[in-house]
Amino acid sequence: MKKNVKLFAAGLICSFCVCGILSAGGTKESTTADGQKILKVGVVQLVEHTALDASYQGFVDGLAEAGYVDGQNISIDYQNAQGEQANCMTIAQKLVNDKDDLILAIATPAAQAVANLTKTIPILITAVTDPASAKLVASNEVPGGNVSGTSDLTPVEAQIKLLKQLVPSVKNVGMLYCSSEQNSKFQIDLAKKVCDSLGIAYIDATVSNSNEIQQVVQSLIGKVDAVYTPTDNMIAAGMATVSIVTTPAKLPVICGEGGMVDQGGLATYGINYYELGKQTAAMAVSILRDGKKPAEMPIQYLQKADLKINMDVANAIGISIPEELKAQL
Repeated sequence: MKKNVKLFAAGLICSFCVCGILSAGGTKESTTADGQKILKVGVVQLVEHTALDASYQGFVDGLAEAGYVDGQNISIDYQNAQGEQANCMTIAQKLVNDKDDLILAIATPAAQAVANLTKTIPILITAVTDPASAKLVASNEVPGGNVSGTSDLTPVEAQIKLLKQLVPSVKNVGMLYCSSEQNSKFQIDLAKKVCDSLGIAYIDATVSNSNEIQQVVQSLIGKVDAVYTPTDNMIAAGMATVSIVTTPAKLPVICGEGGMVDQGGLATYGINYYELGKQTAAMAVSILRDGKKPAEMPIQYLQKADLKINMDVANAIGISIPEELKAQL
């Protein structure tokens, strides 16, 4: 019996030794060679598509340019929800449990998921059209909590006027968007106001999941003269499906951002999401290095929008590009 007690005690001592070694090893791994803490940055992105991917890459590159390099003095934990809200919640919970020093949320549903779980960890958002209407901040000018970041609000008025310029005879427009995306509803409301001022009628064409895109777009054929779709994440990810229907039907699509034009849309005045990501990185540096609080950091915007036209699509659907627009390309 005494022999067993001694063995048990020895086992406990060994266990404590192993735990101490692992703990010490963990501490060592979380510091740089000169003993500085390696900062942890968690990232939750709603879905993979050109705009959101560019925003993330701009964020990483912007941090690196400021001296925060992944794998050296910061550790970036990038997670993609693959378009599923449930995945956003699971990822957000992980990042909060990891006690990251900062969390980046890319797109409105991802931002809402993580903002609902912590009021202490600094959160930066990007590719969110109107953070205030999405209830992420008290106001875009004075956020007031632990959330701030950059908006991808695009020049909706200029986009609708571009549609009118490319399709002068337009009378009816199909408004294509996901009914559950707050940022899309915000932009669609803006687009409708512009259409009202120009005497253009419109009908809603909403989807609730990606499997509905082709059928909903098909239902617009013969009813509208053009389609407008904002910076909607579901439509952006399924833009190739949209163009499968619209291009053969010679139906022009004005999009919210340039990546959607690349995937089969006709044209846009859009912002540069890579630059938006870099702008968000600058805000992250202010938090991580300078100790600024999101509560006091107004939502930031990109002021410049670029014209983009898919000439292959224009030729396929028989749209003639005015010379004044060609001069902007």
